[in-house]
Amino acid sequence: MKHDTEGSLQHWVSGVLRLGVMVAGSLGAIGLIYYLAMQKGPAPSYGQFLGEGSYRESIGSVFRKALSLDSQSVMQVGILALISTPIARVLVSLLGFIKEKDRTYVVITLAVLLTLLGSLVGGAIRG
Repeated sequence: MKHDTEGSLQHWVSGVLRLGVMVAGSLGAIGLIYYLAMQKGPAPSYGQFLGEGSYRESIGSVFRKALSLDSQSVMQVGILALISTPIARVLVSLLGFIKEKDRTYVVITLAVLLTLLGSLVGGAIRG
């Protein structure tokens, strides 16, 4: 790898990571604040745990509900942003290595990307 290109790639990768964490944290905080502000009624009793039950939603429905200002969906979009941050980082690295024509790192980064995507899809299928 060339030195000045390496610095540029590191700059892009760190920017993607920083942006991903800031977006995820901001969405989570906004959703939490909105959720707490909209709570009405008596304080919950913490003596006995009552779960919410199990449910599944598609990513599309989570985004639709978040756009309609559903506080829990806004927090879920923040979690999705946090999950997608490492994937975006690997994609940026892959594009940088392709640009630099560094075949060894392209193959390694592609293997990492396929592993990340495979585990994400595999978890969704089993879950």
